[in-house]
Amino acid sequence: MHLQPSRRDSFRYAALSALGAGSIADAATPVKPRSVAAVITEYRTRSHADVLLGKILDGWKQDGGTGPALKLVSLYVDQFPGNDLARPLAKKHGFPIFDTIEKAVTVGGKSIPVDGVISIGEHGDYSTNDKGQKLHPRRRFFEGITDAFKKYDRVVPVFSDKHLGPVWSDALWMYERAKAMKVPFMAGSSLPLTFRAPDLSIPMNAEIESAVGIGYDGLDIYGSHALDCYQGMVERRRGSEKGVKWVQGLSGEAMWKAIETGVVAKDVLEAALAVLPGHKAGDIRKDPKSKLILFQYEDGFQGAVLMLPTFVGGTSVGVKLKGKPKPLATRYEERSEPYFPHFAFLLKAIERMIHMGKPSYPVERTLLTSGILDRAITSLFDGQKRLNTPELAITYTPVDYPHAPKPDLMSDPTK
Repeated sequence: MHLQPSRRDSFRYAALSALGAGSIADAATPVKPRSVAAVITEYRTRSHADVLLGKILDGWKQDGGTGPALKLVSLYVDQFPGNDLARPLAKKHGFPIFDTIEKAVTVGGKSIPVDGVISIGEHGDYSTNDKGQKLHPRRRFFEGITDAFKKYDRVVPVFSDKHLGPVWSDALWMYERAKAMKVPFMAGSSLPLTFRAPDLSIPMNAEIESAVGIGYDGLDIYGSHALDCYQGMVERRRGSEKGVKWVQGLSGEAMWKAIETGVVAKDVLEAALAVLPGHKAGDIRKDPKSKLILFQYEDGFQGAVLMLPTFVGGTSVGVKLKGKPKPLATRYEERSEPYFPHFAFLLKAIERMIHMGKPSYPVERTLLTSGILDRAITSLFDGQKRLNTPELAITYTPVDYPHAPKPDLMSDPTK
């Protein structure tokens, strides 16, 4: 059974959406909060649980002010570090912590009384496989959540933080179970929804000639953010998305050769670098930890995302549009104050899904980027081989969900 929004809520959110990434809680007439259960790895300061659930508990700025029209009513916590916040916050706000996922989703009862579930399989003390992928329990969390749905014969919307997986078999399993059970399902990074500097929105069905993405930090840690930002831009090219036919992870001389020979568009790469403030001057060859995720889409479009952990400290995408003399580029803003506001815009998308009963943007985007990342890591592990990826022939139709439209929203996400 799917959650259906009331007629009043539907009209109210339609009006807010016309103004940008509005929140249901921003409406002049109060909207009844929807109840959510959360299933998380750990809850400590600045963890993803803190910067998402904290905004439900303490407002968009986490200062006690107005927040989303959501109410946290139960919690499952997988690990309790020494600096745990879950227990003191449960005592402060009056929600229970349960020792199983089923109990959290049922709030200790024999039904599914909640309106949505937020699953945060990020951070925590988990093992790493031979390829360097940290094995966060995202599949285990989703399996526990959906097992409860099956047992009690009701489904509600679920958001799973960051990419699916982290290994491809888990990502595909999660997606296929959601489809089979008709679970409204959404996942992914906060960054495609954040403020862009300069503000850049590519029109739908644009003729994109080339695009290059740039990310920072480790491939397994931050590659999903860079790929989500990149895919969120290039999926707007002419024709619906049909997926990726091959993926290759490159490093060292093979990476630089791809740039020098024009496989990666140099002018677009330079534009993407130019919008990242504070990047180190000089030759990016001096970034010894750099990686290139090279892939080709089913329609022949060349995908390229560089991870430059030593050279840059931000995420950007450059795009060359047909008929434009120069590439366009933007960076995706990440600020720590007021308390990581880019997560507020992600939470607004989650809030919308839980109230409306359908994803704010297609989960297939996250499935595709999760597959690209897994295959790039696998390629690097296997000696930088090009891997054919028929499993990534993922077709979907993008939606024009807005990113944060103005820089002042970063200081006041409630606008």
